[in-house]
Amino acid sequence: MSVVIVDYGAGNIQSIRFALARLGTTAVLSDDAAVIKAASHVIFPGVGEASSAMEKLRASGLETLIPTLTQPVLGICLGMQLMCNHTEEGNTEGLKIFDTEVVRFTTELNVPHMGWNTVQGKGVLFDGIPQNSHFYLVHSFYAMPNEDLIGACTYAVPFAAALAKDNFYGTQFHPEKSGAVGAQLLKNFLAL
Repeated sequence: MSVVIVDYGAGNIQSIRFALARLGTTAVLSDDAAVIKAASHVIFPGVGEASSAMEKLRASGLETLIPTLTQPVLGICLGMQLMCNHTEEGNTEGLKIFDTEVVRFTTELNVPHMGWNTVQGKGVLFDGIPQNSHFYLVHSFYAMPNEDLIGACTYAVPFAAALAKDNFYGTQFHPEKSGAVGAQLLKNFLAL
C-alpha cells in the first residue's frame, strides 16, 4: 500500500500523518503527478480559504490531475469542498467531482461551526461505525446534500458531512481528529 497526501500548501498534514501512523500506515507528502498517480490511496486535505487553495492547485497542475485519478481518493474538509462544483467562498469554481454547491452558513449562526456533531452515515466508509457517532468539524461553508450523500449532519440546516461518487470520497469532518470513529473511517478508506 502506498498512501499519498496531496501537498498543495492547504492542509492539516501532520495530524493526518499521525492518524495514519497510528493505523500502521506511512504516508508520503507530494505534489508530483507521477507519485500521486502511482499511489494506492490519495488523501486530499484542506484547511484554509477556497480561492487561494484553488490557485495553488492550478499553479501546480493538480486541478486537472485530481479528477482523473482512478484509485480511492479521500477529500477532507476544504478538500471535499473543492471537489464540488462551486463554493461561495471566494466565488470559486471547484473540481466538479461532486455535483453540488458549497454555501455559507447563515449569519444568525455562530460561525464557524466548530466542535463535535453527530453524523448519520452509510456505505463502506462507515462500516463498523454506529449511527449518530460524533465527529469533529470546523467550517463556515458546507456542501448541500445531493445524490452523492453518504453522511448527513445538521447545524440549523442539514448538510453533507460525507460524499461518495465512484472512487472519490469526501468528509466535511476531520477523521484524523475524531478519535476512535475517525480512526475506523480512515481504516475503512485504506481497506478500499
